[in-house]
Amino acid sequence: MLGLRSHDLAVDLGTVNTLVHVAGRGIVIDEPSVVAVEERDGVTRVLAVGSDAKLMMGKTPEHIRTIRPLRDGVIADLDVAEQMIKHFIDKVHGGRGRLQRRPGMVISIPTGSTQVERRAIRQAALSAGASEVRLIEEALAAALGAGLPITAPTGSMVVDIGGGTTEVAVLSLSGLAYSSSVRVGGDKLDDAIASHVRRRHNLMIGEATAERIKLTIGSASRPGDEADRPMRVKGRDLVNGIPKEITITEGEVADALADLVGQIVETVLRTLGHIKPELAADVVEQGIVMTGGGAMLTRLDEVLSAATGLPVVVADSPLLCVAVGAGLALEDPRLRDALSQG
Repeated sequence: MLGLRSHDLAVDLGTVNTLVHVAGRGIVIDEPSVVAVEERDGVTRVLAVGSDAKLMMGKTPEHIRTIRPLRDGVIADLDVAEQMIKHFIDKVHGGRGRLQRRPGMVISIPTGSTQVERRAIRQAALSAGASEVRLIEEALAAALGAGLPITAPTGSMVVDIGGGTTEVAVLSLSGLAYSSSVRVGGDKLDDAIASHVRRRHNLMIGEATAERIKLTIGSASRPGDEADRPMRVKGRDLVNGIPKEITITEGEVADALADLVGQIVETVLRTLGHIKPELAADVVEQGIVMTGGGAMLTRLDEVLSAATGLPVVVADSPLLCVAVGAGLALEDPRLRDALSQG
């Protein structure tokens, strides 16, 4: 593996957020995977990266664009992704010119990513300044970060719901016994909410508003006897083109997300149907652990538990699990077999 140095990095290069773990220091960066660029006279210049760039989304003039260089967990814009990674490397090490040696990097990748997608991630990191790049499967990193006993001869099951993909895996003896993924994550949930509001209320809302709805009243199932929480939403009326405010409810949002929640449940059931009986027995005893931002969707754990008949728990700090797990792989030479050079 990497000959560990104090400036080596483990990166959860996520569709929505990028987290950076530094050897010996822990997670030092947690910022949106967004880059703002200015285009004038055929010249493109990076204006902002991360949190500063996200504040510009949906509010820029024509010559400025906000770009999310990753989609569905993989690089969609190689040049912009390279600039984003370079920015984070510079930020970790105190700015341009302060880095004496090129850092080694461990980067998490979706389980179902192709060789072309893996090469793109590796090339972007190398071009951004990495001396060596190792890749770790997101499901494996998530399980490590959640504290599951993946090195033991015992089956552990993790469901990692990120911004672009949902990774489902059963792990044993430091490897993936079986894994499956579906390109459903936080982005698709946001899109479904925005589409519902557009169809039902003739109101156009932006990405940030859709995400805020998901975080505030998003739910995997209708609230039942509980209060159906309302939320005021502002956007542009599609009929007359003027700003408008409406009220939507938790039940509405649950209906909008039902199909996507069903795809996640189906992926979990498909994984359970392919594992060996001995591993299945372990999963029955230990249950399922959920990680990633999507794990915090209200009542999703209850929906999964009802569908599988197994106990389902959400990991502590689910948003950090992949980054923490990648950091453990960076720092522990016993986990070198979990890494590849893509």
